Amino acid sequence: MNEALRIERSTRISQFFAAFSLLLLFFLIAAPFYLGRSELYLLVEIFSYLALASLWNLLAGYTGLASIGQQAFVGLGGYSLFALTIFFRMPPILAVLVAGIVAALLAVPTAWVIFRLKGAYFAIGTWVVAEVYRLVFAQVSALGAGSGTSLPTQVVQSIAPTRAARDNLIYWTGLGLVVAVLALIYLILRSRWGLALTAIRDSEPAAESVGVDNYRTKFIIYFLTAGATSSVGALISMQKLRISPEAAFSVNDWTAFVIFIVVIGGIGRMEGPLIGTIVFFLLRGFLADFGPWYFMLLGAVAIIVTLTMPKGIAGWLAEKFDLDLFPLRRRVRLPKQKSNENPSKNPEWPVRI
Repeated sequence: MNEALRIERSTRISQFFAAFSLLLLFFLIAAPFYLGRSELYLLVEIFSYLALASLWNLLAGYTGLASIGQQAFVGLGGYSLFALTIFFRMPPILAVLVAGIVAALLAVPTAWVIFRLKGAYFAIGTWVVAEVYRLVFAQVSALGAGSGTSLPTQVVQSIAPTRAARDNLIYWTGLGLVVAVLALIYLILRSRWGLALTAIRDSEPAAESVGVDNYRTKFIIYFLTAGATSSVGALISMQKLRISPEAAFSVNDWTAFVIFIVVIGGIGRMEGPLIGTIVFFLLRGFLADFGPWYFMLLGAVAIIVTLTMPKGIAGWLAEKFDLDLFPLRRRVRLPKQKSNENPSKNPEWPVRI
């Protein structure tokens, strides 16, 4: 070997995907000018699930914190939005961001409690905490108690004077939110934090032995995901213009579907939530008319995928075609061999580090 090793930070596929994403982002920004109201509503819903799934994937797939109570922060974000706009006259768009800060602060005492639990007890503990929040807000009469409430007319009009302008502003807010969430997750995973998270997920004692502060790292990720999840919850409630404890803290809508998206897409890979969200909405479009069978068919799909592709669709594609849309690790490319080796063999072998 007379050539130096090459370190690759990206692949041709990831470079093509980056260029395609920029082009797609341009068309998504301009979407209100050529799509109707129903299409914009659907896109905001897709953005919301993609953001929620990506955040849950960061929490469970990379940090090892398998929470089944993330609906707590979706509901907290929604109720924070209503409280901030109704009682404090805050502009709704600003309230979406502030709601994330409020819920992130509430995540501090929540983390202090549930981080004392491990494994399955942690998962059950997060669900119990979410139920406590739901029951608490069901008693707040100023926000409609158990039956919920709607945003007052003056608050709705403060978003934008017309319905079309309001739909466009909510759409752009959702687009900006999901782009910010994906960018934040990517930057975290490309940094030293990403290595620390992977080490914690694989083995907490081993991670601690090499200098990783397990508690501090998990707490910061939990804090960030809680805040971002709450901002997404605030956006969802602003789009619906109504909130109730059952809808805001729905374990089915905001946790079960999110876990389904991540599992079939590929947990522990950034591509997973993206692929899973596309599959989920395609299945919902084709199977929604089947009534009660809809949920049974979704469950059957999840079982089939987990049995045939344990690492999800993204993991299967990565193993089969070396697909890496979000390059999070460097690759060492070995130099070509100048010998009488079989020329049919690939002379370069990527080694991931």
